[in-house]
Amino acid sequence: MSKFPCQEAPAFIYEHRLAIMVSRSYMSLLELASGDMLNFPQTPRTLPRVMTVPGIIPDIDGGENNNEDLEVPSPGTCPKKIIVANFLPLHAHKDPESGRWCFSFDEDSLSLQMKDGFSSDSGVVYVGSLKVDIDASEQDEVSQKLLEEFNCVPTFLPPDLQKKFYHGFCKQYLWTLFHYMLPMCPDHSNRFDRTLWHAYVSANKIFADKVMEVINPENDYVWVHDYHLMVLPTFLRKRFSRVKLGFFLHSPFPSSEIYRTLPVRDEILKALLNADLVGFHTFDYARHFLSCCSRMLGLEYESKRGHIGLEYFGRTVYIKIMPAGIHMGRLESALDHPNSSIKAKEIQEQFKGKKLILGVDDMDIFKGISLKLLAMEQLLQQHQELRGKLVLVQIVNPARSSGKDVQEAKRETYMTTRRINEVFGFPGYEPVILIDRRVPTYEKTAYYALADCCIVNAVRDGMNLVPYKYIVCRQGTPKMDEALGIASGSPRASTLVVSEFIGCSPSLSGAIRVNPWDIDAVADALNSAIMMPGLEKQLRHEKHFRYISSHDVAYWSRSFMQDLERACKDHYSKRCWGIGFGLSFRILSLSPSFRKLSVDHIVSAYKKTKRRAIFLDYDGTVVPHASIVKTPTPEVISVLNNLCDDPNNTVFIVSGRGQTSLTEWFAQCENLGIAAEHGYFIRWSRTSNWETNPIATDFDWKRIAEPVMRSYTETTDGSYIEAKESALVWHHQDADPDFGSCQAKELLDHLENVLANDPVVVKRGQHIVEVKPQGVTKGLVAEKVLSSMISDRKLPDFVMCIGDDRSDEDMFESISTTAYKSSLPAAPEIFACTVGQKPSKARYYLDDTVDVVTLLQGLATASSIKSRFSTEIQVSFQNTA
Repeated sequence: MSKFPCQEAPAFIYEHRLAIMVSRSYMSLLELASGDMLNFPQTPRTLPRVMTVPGIIPDIDGGENNNEDLEVPSPGTCPKKIIVANFLPLHAHKDPESGRWCFSFDEDSLSLQMKDGFSSDSGVVYVGSLKVDIDASEQDEVSQKLLEEFNCVPTFLPPDLQKKFYHGFCKQYLWTLFHYMLPMCPDHSNRFDRTLWHAYVSANKIFADKVMEVINPENDYVWVHDYHLMVLPTFLRKRFSRVKLGFFLHSPFPSSEIYRTLPVRDEILKALLNADLVGFHTFDYARHFLSCCSRMLGLEYESKRGHIGLEYFGRTVYIKIMPAGIHMGRLESALDHPNSSIKAKEIQEQFKGKKLILGVDDMDIFKGISLKLLAMEQLLQQHQELRGKLVLVQIVNPARSSGKDVQEAKRETYMTTRRINEVFGFPGYEPVILIDRRVPTYEKTAYYALADCCIVNAVRDGMNLVPYKYIVCRQGTPKMDEALGIASGSPRASTLVVSEFIGCSPSLSGAIRVNPWDIDAVADALNSAIMMPGLEKQLRHEKHFRYISSHDVAYWSRSFMQDLERACKDHYSKRCWGIGFGLSFRILSLSPSFRKLSVDHIVSAYKKTKRRAIFLDYDGTVVPHASIVKTPTPEVISVLNNLCDDPNNTVFIVSGRGQTSLTEWFAQCENLGIAAEHGYFIRWSRTSNWETNPIATDFDWKRIAEPVMRSYTETTDGSYIEAKESALVWHHQDADPDFGSCQAKELLDHLENVLANDPVVVKRGQHIVEVKPQGVTKGLVAEKVLSSMISDRKLPDFVMCIGDDRSDEDMFESISTTAYKSSLPAAPEIFACTVGQKPSKARYYLDDTVDVVTLLQGLATASSIKSRFSTEIQVSFQNTA
């Protein structure tokens, strides 16, 4: 029976694979010819569809960088889940007699266990490497066998590439950096090596190629795991702009101070943002990632109905925070294994009359094994009555990588163990028992079931499921209870001492949390754990077991996949463009009706119309935000004067700036209208007087708001207050990005509370918090100007509005409203345009202020030509007369 419930798996995959292999071979030749592995092959253009989404007809001849494929998923096809991890969930060995490779599932693999969280009609395909080297001559046969029998697609990395990728960049550099170990000197960790980075990118490309062989991009979901494959999302997004892609990081994500030392920090960060959903075990890790996005890419995040999202080029990248769980059934089966019961009896007899503390750790520098041993030594020094009655059993799992640091950690562990046993041991008693070999699961579960206390003392760890396993084993099973002589239904007890620097710590509220570097505190915690009253041990155990049993690996994978489906639900409602080169590639995703404003198009409309209204924001529209000099350039002044000289044009600068600055800056513009402070002040020309908005007359609220803003300014370095006649603005663009944003949120909440009964609006903008009177908006300026034109019988047939921030959205909405259109014989040509490619109420966009000025020059030139042409006709007519 096929393992793909809704389709013939092998036939589907082989046909799809063949097609991909042909195109991939062609693309590989292009890459080889270019000699640049970071420039990915261009996605082949598919045949255009006439109708792709109901109600949307895309441009058939899109631009070269228009990577839009608006096809909707084919109905009736069951989506697969493609799980991509560094290693496949398989055991492999070669039969010595037949010489054939034999494979079996690794039941302890998280990749395999998470399948329990998927629906029964979902096919699951695994992509990853084998833990053994397969000769090139056998790779095709092995690939076919693994695909047919295990739904696994192996990535055969050449041995040299595997060494540089995994043991070089991943383990010796990236893994240590993500665990907060900086390469300050070569003796302690490896420094960044560009050749190892290239190997990392090459390996990720190979993984991406294998995914492409089996994916149906319209239906399937791809879930990428861990730091080994952090640039993989970019390769997949480059090939399939609407791929449904999730990524989960199983290691810590370091603080921005650590992460920023990574020479390829931007490439990795942007690659992760090519996923639709990025998952972390704890809020701390997610917070560090968001901080890096803010500090390095200028991205802000929002929490909407409990879901954290980052707006990135029109896409929303969601953040998932949930610790992984364990497979309850697998662990309970191990407890029921006959060898587990036999081993448990042996351990029970061996440590009869003694308290057993258990530690289970990999042999590496971050697990804190030596610190744990020092705490045990301290405990025995301080409490002589525990000598002979307390034993620490430390199980050491084999190291996942080799290196000088691992050998040093191992040497220190043995040396400390030997010293403790020599000082505090005696015939028949060893305080520390070190088990340094591969321990089978049934033996570990026996130790878990009998340990009075479990300690995990890592100085930094991504998740660490040892405490979860310990709790489940302490709960026991009927078979294990019978073997140990425990009455059925008797209360269970356990105690945990866990480092506050591991991922599972926040979810274990009943554990004793410790700073592993504080030897005295760890020793005290161990003493408290073993001396804790029985009832308290039971209550803590029950609390932990309730959480762990209800948040198992199936719950974790199901929750992640549900969020991934939700994150991808709008994939086919927008147009997508690929922008950027190499690992800076990303997708621009916009509404199908949202497009770049063509100069030729708007000039054509401009020439055909007779009465025009033009509204322009100032900062970020005609002058860049980043510009230190805020005064308009001579070029801007000249263009505005040319537009204003056309008697058919009504031109307004609509800004949040004060009237004094705007009056001074535009003194040379005689016919330019100006709306200052978002429309609180309006002046129709240089010779007319300033009009004040009659809505806002009461400014008593300033006496309340200003002291509040002042207090935040004093505590936020780099911030300042701008006092306008109608408003107060708190700026934080020069403050620390994270702290400034945090303070802005707090200030917004504070001001909303204290000004709840005042006729004002408190809003956040780009690096500002502003308080202004209700009813004073840029939208009202546009409405007032248009209404005035209509009442003067200057009926507008062309309306253009350009702006770049949230306050301009009111103008976009206002010029599109039907309130003034009802007074017009025909609907005017409307051009609402935002600066920057981002979600907006505007239908058009321009990239930057340079584009804006270019556009205005095009309109001004059209006016000049028309004016000159009219003058020449008039002069010619007079001469003829």
